[in-house]
Amino acid sequence: MNTPSPQQTDVAAPRPAFARWLSTTNDVTRRFLSAGRIPGLINIAGGLPAPELYPAAEVAALARRAIEEHPQETLGYGPIEGLPELRDALAARFTTAELRLGRENVLVTTSGMQGLDLIGKALLEEGGLIAGQFPTYLGALDAWRPRRPAYRNLLLEEPKFDAFAAMAGAQFVYTVPNFSNPSGRLVGLPMRQALVDAAHRSGVWLVEDDPYGALHYDGAPLPRLLDLSARCRPGRSYDGPILYMGTLSKEIAPGLRIGWVIGAPEMIEALTMAKQGSDMCTSGVTQRIALAALESGLVERLRPAIVDLYRERRDALCAALADHLAEWFEWEVPVGGMFVWAVARDPALDTDRLFQAGLEAGVCVTPSSVFDPAGRNRRALRLNFTLNPPDRLAEGVRRLAAAVRVMAKKD
Repeated sequence: MNTPSPQQTDVAAPRPAFARWLSTTNDVTRRFLSAGRIPGLINIAGGLPAPELYPAAEVAALARRAIEEHPQETLGYGPIEGLPELRDALAARFTTAELRLGRENVLVTTSGMQGLDLIGKALLEEGGLIAGQFPTYLGALDAWRPRRPAYRNLLLEEPKFDAFAAMAGAQFVYTVPNFSNPSGRLVGLPMRQALVDAAHRSGVWLVEDDPYGALHYDGAPLPRLLDLSARCRPGRSYDGPILYMGTLSKEIAPGLRIGWVIGAPEMIEALTMAKQGSDMCTSGVTQRIALAALESGLVERLRPAIVDLYRERRDALCAALADHLAEWFEWEVPVGGMFVWAVARDPALDTDRLFQAGLEAGVCVTPSSVFDPAGRNRRALRLNFTLNPPDRLAEGVRRLAAAVRVMAKKD
């Protein structure tokens, strides 16, 4: 019996199924990142910086110098842990009188997102428990989704919240203390101290994700969890339970894809092993650019203009919400970060439906369901104010209000 050739039959054999976790994810991130290419659409969904603030000329000069002066490092493979000089610079940047850091405490990552992925690989077993603030960063949920974790909500606002009990049994704790994505909330100093104390008592790893800490518009910055942890053992090289994550995406440009994790040497070693099977090494070109930007003070020179522009845009978005959406939503004015979290006054208002209605009205927003591991929270919106100037923010909110009215009539 002859087996038919591919040319003799158009009946294809079934292919193996895709991994099960793919069926549990969503395409919201992909949609809002591509929204800028849709003519006329106003994107207030993503956590996107203002492109007019990108220091293109300075970065181009740094890139040219990096390649000319360091061709082997920039165009070849590099250490998995990151460029030693960049690790030293990051250690020096965060070292204080109480917090002693060396390069052994620093891992350079290909963006902050890779840090989240590596933490999941190093710490999370299949079905393991993560304790965290919810609603929480969509990228973190996506990074850990393949391991199908269970989640416990840290109810930080509850008067009887017990941080030690909340951490019990967790493989790690995930927090965004500064202007949490998506809620924009700032965790106060007493709760920061309670979380750090509980991590030291329990031994549970506590992740401090801090992409927005430099975007502080009102009041004085609060101590990092990492700094509070160092006070528990002052004067010694850091070996505590905090994993501090940072990035240059919001301070220079996201296209550099440079982030870092700071932690105990044993944790950095474990994350390095996980990174070995991820990308082998972060781009030498962008690492050299980042190093030069830190050494030249470019980051500090850029910050005042960034903060001033974003404060103005935050105020513009909140004013537009007051003018057009106060009947349907309530919100707090964030003291920093990139987002306003607007909660529907009517629990029956479904923001998944509003997301689609907004697209039809010419505005892209992010519904709250994607920030909930169970997908049940459909009552809120994450609204970004950093990407668009005040007039476009006002027009985007006006379009969103029109979409709400259309939905209300249908209901």
